[in-house]
Amino acid sequence: MTDVTPSGIAPAPLRAWPYWMTMTFVPLVILAVTQGGWTILLIPFYGWVLMPLLDLVLGKDLRNPDPETPVEELFWFRLLTIIWFPVQFALVYGTLYYVTRVAEHSTLETLGIMFAIGVTTGVVGIVYAHELFHKSNRLERNLGDLLMALVLYGHFRTEHLLVHHPWVGTPRDTVTARYNEGFHRAFARILMTGFGSAWRAEKAMLARKNRSAFHPSNPIWKYLVLQSLFLALAFGIGGWVGVGLFMFQALVAIWQLELTNYVEHYGLTRKHLGNGEYEPVKPHHSWDSAHRVSGLLLINLQRHADHHVHPMRRFPLLQVYDESQVPMLPTGYPPMTFMAMIPPLWRRLFNPRVRNWRRQFYPEIDDWGPYKTWDLPMPKGAG
Repeated sequence: MTDVTPSGIAPAPLRAWPYWMTMTFVPLVILAVTQGGWTILLIPFYGWVLMPLLDLVLGKDLRNPDPETPVEELFWFRLLTIIWFPVQFALVYGTLYYVTRVAEHSTLETLGIMFAIGVTTGVVGIVYAHELFHKSNRLERNLGDLLMALVLYGHFRTEHLLVHHPWVGTPRDTVTARYNEGFHRAFARILMTGFGSAWRAEKAMLARKNRSAFHPSNPIWKYLVLQSLFLALAFGIGGWVGVGLFMFQALVAIWQLELTNYVEHYGLTRKHLGNGEYEPVKPHHSWDSAHRVSGLLLINLQRHADHHVHPMRRFPLLQVYDESQVPMLPTGYPPMTFMAMIPPLWRRLFNPRVRNWRRQFYPEIDDWGPYKTWDLPMPKGAG
C-alpha cells in the first residue's frame, strides 16, 4: 500500500458506512406514499437541495484510497449495491399497490409520488446498476440488468459498455453531449437513437462470432423480456393506470440518467488522428468532481475520469485527479444537472470552460470546427 497519493495527501481510509446514507431514501419514500402532501417534496429536496448545501459546508474530499485494496476488504461496499434491487423492487411495486388500491391521493399527489419514486430509481437505482453491470461477476451483472429493467432502459447496459466506454468523445458515442448542444435537444436525440445504437453494437459483436443479431445470446432479448415482465406486474397491480405510473417513474429516472451523462462529457472530444483513428481515452475526457457528500450519494460516480481509465475499478477505490490532469466541475453533480436544464445558462458557464480545456490539452489544434459539428469520420471498428 502506498503511503501518500500522487497529490501528496495521505491515502483515504476505507469506511463503508457513509455510503449507506442512500438508504435514507427508503423512509422518505414511505413517508411520501403514506402521507402525501408536502412530504412528497422531501425526496427531491433531499437529493437536489440538501446534498449540494452539505457539499458547500463539507467541501471536497481530495484523498485517494489504495487502488490495490483486495476485494475481500470491500464486503460492506458491495453489499450496499447488491441489496438495492430488492429494496427498489419493494419501493416501486409497494408504491404502485398503495396509490392504486389503498390511498385516496389526488391525481397531482399521485404523480408527485411517482415523480419522487423516479428520482429515487434514477439517482440511486441507475447509479447502482451502473456499478453492478461493470463487473464480471454474474450476480452483480444480473442485478444491474434487473435495476435497469425497472426503469425500462435495459439497453443502456449494452450502449454503455460497448459504445460509450470505447467511443466516448467521438461521433460514434450517443451520449457525449456536443459542444453548444442544449440538454433538451441531446435528450431527444439519445431517446431516438440509443436503442438502435445498442442493437448495432450487439449485432457487430455477434457477427464476429458468425451469429445473427437475432441469436438468443443477444442480451437485448433479455432486456426486453425483463421489461415486459415488470410492465405485466404493474398491470396486474394497477391495471393500465399502474402501467402508466410505472412508465412515468421510468421516464423520470431516465431523465436523471441522461442529465448526468450530459454533464459528464459536455463538449469534450478525443483528438482525431486521421483515417478514422482516435487517441485513446484519457482522464481529461471527463468532467470530474471531488465534492464529498454528493460523492457519497452517487457512490463516487463523480470521480468519472478514473472510472473511464479504469472501468472495472470498484467505486470505493476510484481516484480523484489533480486539476492539471482533468477538467473540474465547480460543484457536485446535482447543481450541474439543474443548470443543464437551462441551456442558455449552461452555455454561458460551460462553453468558456470547454474552450479553456481545448487550449490546455490541445494547443496544437487550430481548427475546432469539425469537432464542434462532429464533421469527423466514424471510428474504425465502431460497429
